[in-house]
Amino acid sequence: MQVIKSFRDLEVYQNTYKAMLMVMKEIIPTLPDSEKYDLKNQLSRSCKSIPRLIAEGYAKRHQKAGFQKYLDDAMGECNETIVSLEECRDIYNIKVNLINELVDIYDKSARQLYKLGSAWTNFKRRKT
Repeated sequence: MQVIKSFRDLEVYQNTYKAMLMVMKEIIPTLPDSEKYDLKNQLSRSCKSIPRLIAEGYAKRHQKAGFQKYLDDAMGECNETIVSLEECRDIYNIKVNLINELVDIYDKSARQLYKLGSAWTNFKRRKT
């Protein structure tokens, strides 16, 4: 285990940032223009918000409930991103293998966020 000096050191941040790049570069452009104000917009916002929430929450890690709130919000965005990706796959049949890979990444990330929140809470309790 390495020492966490920054939010960039968190594996869940790294994974969700890389997944966001794949969504933005390889999935969003393949959606039809008719989805511009719905699926494209929603998927774009949800996948970009996950690493942002992790970074913002990390800055508030010293607050009892601050970090947890951001982790909870990031978990919710992971779930929202999964649903949007599955809609892309099931409605438009685009990049099925890539979408399945991304769904797995976001599912794993949601579980990592939950475990991080639990571990952080336990760590904070031991220090006081």
